[in-house]
Amino acid sequence: MTTPDKTPPGADPKQLERTGTVREIGSQAVWSLSSCKPGFGVDQLRDDNLETYWQSDGSQPHLVNIQFRRKTTVKTLCIYANYKSDESYTPSKISVRVGNNFHNLQEIRQLELVEPSGWIHVPLTDNHKKPTRTFMIQIAVLANHQNGRDTHMRQIKIYTPVEESSIGKFPRCTTIDFMMYRSIR
Repeated sequence: MTTPDKTPPGADPKQLERTGTVREIGSQAVWSLSSCKPGFGVDQLRDDNLETYWQSDGSQPHLVNIQFRRKTTVKTLCIYANYKSDESYTPSKISVRVGNNFHNLQEIRQLELVEPSGWIHVPLTDNHKKPTRTFMIQIAVLANHQNGRDTHMRQIKIYTPVEESSIGKFPRCTTIDFMMYRSIR
């Protein structure tokens, strides 16, 4: 059992992006859910709005499946939870699993959450702080506060480390004005 990363409680993961050391890659994945109430699905989980949420609709565990088209380096998973708003719908025990597909997932983190409020930063690194390379991430909600049945998750973000340029060393563009020029596509 581990606790979330020692990031200040509720710290906005966009601050991580502004450092220029990581970038959010959730848009590169295919997302699926074990269940959801109509109008409370993947779109709400990924809409950058902390007032919306995914709501499961069925028995536990509740699953969020994140599949990449190619093996991808992932460093940090950020989940937004709000106990004051969601009460018994708030996850209290979460398992994070990685693998090539549904058939070989391995648990790399299990978290106990006590009335979380804000962003929960989950490192997806090994014992040597090396990021994980995977085709798939699965987040399993194993239990909710107050023995709640269905769950709410408000946002999920996935970050990969930004690699140094092979052309040469350039200063990191960390101001908001320069962020749109940080990579060439």
